[in-house]
Amino acid sequence: MRFFKNISILCIIFVILFSISIKSLANDESYIWSTIETSTTPEKVNNSISNNTTNVNANINVNNANTANNTNSQSNITSNTANNTSETSSTTNNTSKTNTNNANNTANKSTVETNSEIQENNSLNLESGSAILIEQTTGKVLYAHNIHEQLRPASVTKVMSILLIMEALENGKISLTDQVPCSENAASMGGSQIWLDPRETLSVDDMLKAICVNSANDCVVAMAEYIAGTEESFVQMMNDKAKELGMNDTTFKNCHGLDEDGHVTSSYDIALMSRELLTKYPDVTRYTTIWMDTLRDGKSQLSNTNKLIKNYKGATGLKTGSTSLALYNLSASATRDDLSLIAVIMKAPSTKIRFEEATKLLDYGFNQFSYKSFGKKGDLVQTININKGIQKVDGVILENDAGALVEKGKEKDVVQNVTINENISAPITAGQKVGEMTFSLDGQVISTVNLVAENSIDKINLFTMSKKVICKWIDLLRS
Repeated sequence: MRFFKNISILCIIFVILFSISIKSLANDESYIWSTIETSTTPEKVNNSISNNTTNVNANINVNNANTANNTNSQSNITSNTANNTSETSSTTNNTSKTNTNNANNTANKSTVETNSEIQENNSLNLESGSAILIEQTTGKVLYAHNIHEQLRPASVTKVMSILLIMEALENGKISLTDQVPCSENAASMGGSQIWLDPRETLSVDDMLKAICVNSANDCVVAMAEYIAGTEESFVQMMNDKAKELGMNDTTFKNCHGLDEDGHVTSSYDIALMSRELLTKYPDVTRYTTIWMDTLRDGKSQLSNTNKLIKNYKGATGLKTGSTSLALYNLSASATRDDLSLIAVIMKAPSTKIRFEEATKLLDYGFNQFSYKSFGKKGDLVQTININKGIQKVDGVILENDAGALVEKGKEKDVVQNVTINENISAPITAGQKVGEMTFSLDGQVISTVNLVAENSIDKINLFTMSKKVICKWIDLLRS
C-alpha cells in the first residue's frame, strides 16, 4: 500500500509540473509573431546573394540605328530530294590514339520561355539566310534575322534526336551500356555515317558519340528504332516534343536531316530545342565537346564536324548540318564567365561563312552582355518568426538559382527587394513559398525568384507541446 501511495504522490507532482510547463510554453512570447513584410536593398540581404546585379529589358534592340523589320518569308521547298550531305567525315581504320577534349558546362537550368519579341534586323551584315542569338539561361533573344523563316535544317535535325535519346536515358528506358543493333534500314542511310554493319552492335554511349561528333546517320536511325520500335514512331515523338516546346515553324519527316519535302524548321525553333537540350541535359556536352576520338577499340576514327570546338574559346557544341538544298547550318553554343549563348545559322552560302558568322554572333553577345548570379538554389536569405509553430524561427532560402542577363556596365544599378508573405502560421512544409525576391532596374522588375521555407514546422497543439516538454525534461535529466 505504501508503494502505491508513493506512486500516486509522484503522479500528482508530475501532473502539476507538467501543467505548469505547458502553460508556460503556451504563453511563451517566442510563439507570438507579428506580420513581416520586408523590403530590402541588396546590401541588407545575406552575403550569399550578390549585391551588384542587373538585367536587360526583355525587348532588346540589338542596334541603335533605326532599321526596318525584315519580313519573314516562306521558302519554296523544291521537290528534289537529293541525299547529298557535306557532313561526311567517313570513318577510317586507324589504330592511333586520339585526344578527347571535354569542356566544362556551366549552363544553368531554367524554365523561362524564350522571348522572340525583338526587332529583327541584320546590323551585323550576315550573309546567311537566317540567324538568331539567344542567352541560354533566360532564353532572351539578343539578335534576330529572319528567325521564323522555314528552312531545311539538314543534320541540325539531330539536336531533337539527341534530346529524345537523353530523355530516354533519364527516364531509365535505356542505359549507356545497352547494346544497340543495326537494322538494314539504318545501315542504308548514306551521307555522314560510321558504316554500321547489320551484324554488329554498339553501346548507346558509342552511338551518342558517333551522332554528336561525326553526325552519323546510320547511328541515329539505329537509336530511333531502338527507342521507338520504328523510325516513323520516333519521328512522331520528335514532332510531339517540338509541339511541346512551342516549335511552331517545325515539321520533322525523319530523324537524321537528309533532304525530304516538308522537313523544315526555323532558326528560332532550333534555338528552342538547343536550349532545352543544353539546359535539361548538360551532360550532353561530354559528347558535343569531343574534337577527336575513336570507336571499335581504336580502329575507327571520329572527327568533329563543328570546327568551333577546336577554335572558339568556351565552345560547348552543338551541331552542324548541310545538304545541297539546305546549304550550311549550325547551332553553336559557348559559355564564358557564367554567360551561356546559343547562336544559330541557317542557309549560309559556305561552310566557312557559317562558322565565321556564328563566331560573329557569339562575339557580339559576349562583348555586349554578361550573366550575373544573384544567388544559388538553397542559399539562405534571412530567417523569419513563425506564428504558432513548434519552432519559433525558420530559414528562408532561394527556391531556384537567381540571376539575370545584364548589359555590361549596368551591374551596380540594380535594386533588390525581399517581400515576406503576411500571416505565415504553422504548420509549414519545407519548400513552401513564403515570399519573393525581386530585382529591379530603372523601376522595372528584371528578375524574380521565389523564397521558400527551409524546414517543415509543425503547429503547436497538446500533443506537440507535451512532446516538447518531455524532450526538455529528458534533456535536463541527461545533464
